[in-house]
Amino acid sequence: MDFLAGYYVWIKALHIISVIFWMAGMAYLPRLFVYHAESAPGSEKSETFKIMERRLLRGIVNPAMIATFVFGIAMLALNPGLLWDLWMQVKLVLILIMSGLHGAFSRWRKDFERDENRRDARFYRIVNEAPPLLVIFIVLLAVAKPF
Repeated sequence: MDFLAGYYVWIKALHIISVIFWMAGMAYLPRLFVYHAESAPGSEKSETFKIMERRLLRGIVNPAMIATFVFGIAMLALNPGLLWDLWMQVKLVLILIMSGLHGAFSRWRKDFERDENRRDARFYRIVNEAPPLLVIFIVLLAVAKPF
């Protein structure tokens, strides 16, 4: 890992870029679910949402999450002392929650793909608020390091 030490700021920049793309997708995907839940299963509209959701998840959200983890783990490997800071521990818990939400979004996309969605648009409107709230706290922890 010593050979990467000189690239720490570049790794950090790539981590931030990856987070931006991951969060953009995490904000948009449940909004697509809202509209999809309001369309009739099997309709042309529903089929269009299936394509949009699949492409968003596979083309942007999944790769961005993987990149976020790769660059984040690289930064922690270069600076393992951060793992002892309480703010980092709380941040990692929030990231695990975000990752669980990502998994739920993936599962719900598959439900829509099979025309087996059991949730209404209101549910997805509420869930749509979770990623922005999580990212606010994650960023505040990373920047302010309050404890």
